[in-house]
Amino acid sequence: MTGYAQVAREAPGGQVSVEIRSVNSRFLDLSFRVPDELRTVEPALRELITGAVGRGKVECRVGFRSVSRGDAAPQLDSRALGQVAELARQVVQALPQATPPTVGEVLRWPGVLGEPDSAEALAPEVLAAAHQALDEFVASRVREGEKLATFLHDRAAAICAIVEPLKARSPELLAAWQARLVERLRGALVQADAPVPLEETMARVRQEVTAYGLRIDVAEELSRLQAHVDELRRVLDAGSPAGKRLDFLMQEFNREANTLGSKASAIDLTGAAIELKVLIEQMREQVQNVE
Repeated sequence: MTGYAQVAREAPGGQVSVEIRSVNSRFLDLSFRVPDELRTVEPALRELITGAVGRGKVECRVGFRSVSRGDAAPQLDSRALGQVAELARQVVQALPQATPPTVGEVLRWPGVLGEPDSAEALAPEVLAAAHQALDEFVASRVREGEKLATFLHDRAAAICAIVEPLKARSPELLAAWQARLVERLRGALVQADAPVPLEETMARVRQEVTAYGLRIDVAEELSRLQAHVDELRRVLDAGSPAGKRLDFLMQEFNREANTLGSKASAIDLTGAAIELKVLIEQMREQVQNVE
């Protein structure tokens, strides 16, 4: 499901922002864009988002915009400075001809020259912004989910509008098809002037036509389609998570529509099978977006 939210909060030394966006995906695909100095909060962000989102390609972006303050001077991180010094010592030991780093190069080394406020001080603000952004993000997905549910309910009603009349007419359509076939066979036998008595032959023909009629009877497929519609409505009314169940239902819908088309013995059934497959495909495309 798609969704979007962005929240900014004032923090010591600047402003932190958290942006969460997602596009449709059958599975959860989570990625982060976090400044190096705030990487320590990424595990907490991952746990927070995976606890609330189960499906979609989700991207979380964290930003920090520092605000210069007149009374705040940059500070040296003694630990990072010591690491640079040790690395420089090892390089000179291995390569005596190497030139030691200049002061400017040391100051540009990541982490050596920092703001007065550390990442540890910013982490609570980042997580607070993430909680708020996630609430708004989930709310946006809920609104989209309500629209998708309405869409699926409409398509389910359209399927019922096709299936219910066919269920009522199924015996009539089958009987009409059998009558037409028997009549055509009777005419063929009369023209052929078969040696077997006509009535005896027709009795055998009726038995075969009845047996074949049972094989092409679509009442069972129509009943299963109606049952799938009922299950679709139940799943939608039950709420999230529904995506995986709806995926399975779409497979069942499609199977019954294909069987109905292959067994169709009248133009009414052929047209109905085509209309059903169109509606089912429309639902299948949207079900991919449902969590």
